[in-house]
Amino acid sequence: MQEPRWLVEARKYIGQLEIKGPRHNPLIIQFWKDIKRSGIKDDETPWCAAYVGSMLERVGIKSTRFESAKSYLNWGAELREPAFGCVVVFSRDGGGHVGFVVGQRENGDLMVLGGNQSDAINIRAFQRSRVSGYRWPVNEPKDSRPLPVLNGSRSVNEA
Repeated sequence: MQEPRWLVEARKYIGQLEIKGPRHNPLIIQFWKDIKRSGIKDDETPWCAAYVGSMLERVGIKSTRFESAKSYLNWGAELREPAFGCVVVFSRDGGGHVGFVVGQRENGDLMVLGGNQSDAINIRAFQRSRVSGYRWPVNEPKDSRPLPVLNGSRSVNEA
């Protein structure tokens, strides 16, 4: 079974980083444009929702087109449990975080492909206790494969 098309797109950008200082990563600026938020012109504004939204938009799925991770709690169809490729929303001090579920660790932590995870696009582990919701794109077939077990370090900063 092939990965959901938004994950195929999302994996292309693993390793991209914010640029420290007055310059900004043009790819991150483009993510803002992709979600119709072209007024944001830096890579310091929390951009996890821009990354998720851009990946969806690039494959023809309308995102929330909003800069808030928590905006995804009202997007798509609700899932009770995580599914491979689903959008997951987390709580964090000062806001939220959003990414795509790509697996789990042996201890049950979710492995999430996301942007603005330590200022980069990568796959990091998140505790399930932080989950606010799981969402799936409307009118897209749900991926029913079991979550693969992956190794990886825990996320330490999504701000």
